[in-house]
Amino acid sequence: MGYQTVLFDMDGTVLDTLYDLWASTNAVLRELGYPERTPDEIRGYVGNGARNQLRRALPEGSGDAAVDEALLRYQAYYAEHCRDHTKPYDGVVPMLERLQKEGKQLAVVSNKPDQMVKILSKEHFGTLLHVSIGETPERRRKPAPDTVYAALEALGAEASKDGAVYVGDSEVDVETAKNAGLPLIAVSWGFRGRAALEAAGAETVVDAPEELTKLILG
Repeated sequence: MGYQTVLFDMDGTVLDTLYDLWASTNAVLRELGYPERTPDEIRGYVGNGARNQLRRALPEGSGDAAVDEALLRYQAYYAEHCRDHTKPYDGVVPMLERLQKEGKQLAVVSNKPDQMVKILSKEHFGTLLHVSIGETPERRRKPAPDTVYAALEALGAEASKDGAVYVGDSEVDVETAKNAGLPLIAVSWGFRGRAALEAAGAETVVDAPEELTKLILG
């Protein structure tokens, strides 16, 4: 069985953003006089939006005021540095080219701010992704299904939950697919890895974009 519509997570699924997330988080921690974090620590913190990422990175017991200050600094810094090292994972662009050629409806949905999602999507994928959706004040972040539903609506009449699949790399994505009522294909090359995805309930996990392409095309 193949799928007509594919909704991709962004960080850890189509884009390797880890280094820029790590560098931006540590820049803020340094400014505020807090201990810095390792890339592996940041890998485990991302997925639920920048506020939760920073809450986890700050010293244990940090209050809301500290998180608010860190978030403001982080948003400003990351906006300037989100493209320093970020790049598509190997094989992702050829995969998207093949899927588009086959007439698939393609979108990316992310917990990043909507404008940033659109900028990164356009810069790295051009017109390969037909719709790019991020968080806004009107849309709840994943694992709520709001961004998924917004993407399906933006794709138009040809896109529906029937024949759609969600692709992601984290426990948040497993839950998002469930909440949206969509089948999930999880990817092991992102931030969490196969063991964590299977422990979270992912039944289908792929190790390479070529494998993902075959499943989507059926």
